[in-house]
Amino acid sequence: MLLELFAALVAGVGLAGLVMGLRLLSGKRLPGWIVPAAAGLGMLAYSVWSEYSWFDRASGALPPQVVVASTHAEQAWYRPWTYLVPQISRAIAVDRRLSKRNDALPGQVLTSVLLMARWEPDRRFGVVFDCTNHRRADLMDEVVIADDGSFAGAEWIQLQPDDPVMRTACEG
Repeated sequence: MLLELFAALVAGVGLAGLVMGLRLLSGKRLPGWIVPAAAGLGMLAYSVWSEYSWFDRASGALPPQVVVASTHAEQAWYRPWTYLVPQISRAIAVDRRLSKRNDALPGQVLTSVLLMARWEPDRRFGVVFDCTNHRRADLMDEVVIADDGSFAGAEWIQLQPDDPVMRTACEG
């Protein structure tokens, strides 16, 4: 976050310097207020670009087997441009590299889910999806894999049949 503040300041100073040069080249025909206005515009433009591009930069750094299943876009009154184009603030990805299936329970898949959010560290946890019955169980400390491959102590959460995270996990 500190680096982004520094980058916004550099963008503001850079644009202000460019406009100051244009003002001098024009023989000071441009008004004096244009220099600080350009600095503010440069900082605002960098901030907007940074907010909108964080998801593309974060998801672009993921390996090909980590598939983004769901995104959440939001609008905020203090960022009025988000009413025109909502900004992605968080996403859920499925790490198919870690997906495991049990022949005894063919409708279930054990995988890892990655939660990504702006200004927050990524969080990863294990999940079992029951593709047949449209439900999931988060793997917590009290969940134990029984001898038959079932998950004892799991709290199953019922999902909609078209849940994007479940569909992504079950496809792989």
